[in-house]
Amino acid sequence: LSIGSLACLGAVVTCAFITGHSSSQMEICPQVPLGVAILIGMAVSAFFGWLNGRIITALNLPPFIVTLGVQEIAKGTVLSFTRGFPVSNLPTYVVDVLGRGTLFSVPYTVYLMAVLLAAFWIILSKTRFGRHVYAIGGNENAAEVSGVNVRVRKTLIYMTAGLMYAFAGFLMTGKSGGASASMGVSYELEAIAGCTIGGVSTTGGIGTVGGILIGVLVFELLKIILQFVGADPNFNYIVQGLVVIVAVAMDIRKYVAKK
Repeated sequence: LSIGSLACLGAVVTCAFITGHSSSQMEICPQVPLGVAILIGMAVSAFFGWLNGRIITALNLPPFIVTLGVQEIAKGTVLSFTRGFPVSNLPTYVVDVLGRGTLFSVPYTVYLMAVLLAAFWIILSKTRFGRHVYAIGGNENAAEVSGVNVRVRKTLIYMTAGLMYAFAGFLMTGKSGGASASMGVSYELEAIAGCTIGGVSTTGGIGTVGGILIGVLVFELLKIILQFVGADPNFNYIVQGLVVIVAVAMDIRKYVAKK
């Protein structure tokens, strides 16, 4: 549940180090090269991912509760860092590349998405770490008995997620030209909806990268259709909530039927 907040945190920190100020009120922040700024933002978000994993594994608490708490911690960190003001005035080249840049009429961000999809498909399908991820999701106790270091693997999973949230948040800044504390609102539900539509089981151990891509595309297509027919933009939230409920209910029914 900390997806949106960590994406926002990563984007704000990255933009702050690119521009040299932490908000539009010109609070001074060290200005560093673009690559270094991206790494700093990803590192900060990865730390919060590590915090998620560490608390969950060390205290054996439900992930729902822990990620909800870390979500609020991340929100408070963003608001303290920016004092509620946006971080704007990104360099023109960043906006041109991320927001408007294309190659053969295809946005650069689509190529980045393809590279990341391929990378995670390889990781989940062809590596020991990927097999451990599925094993932990399917049956954590069985995975531990089989020799998987569940605590370390789960922490690495949450850290990797934090890295990707920050990178995604930075990519979003290309369209807006900056970052603010309002970024990432309701991304948690959108992620759940896209994943469940794409075949990821809420009970764990089931799901593919390709299926998630299809689920996200279907969910985005649904929002585009609503805009095309002239529906009230606020109606998107209603549809989004209904999609999540229906998708999770269908997943649970399949799980119960198999048992």
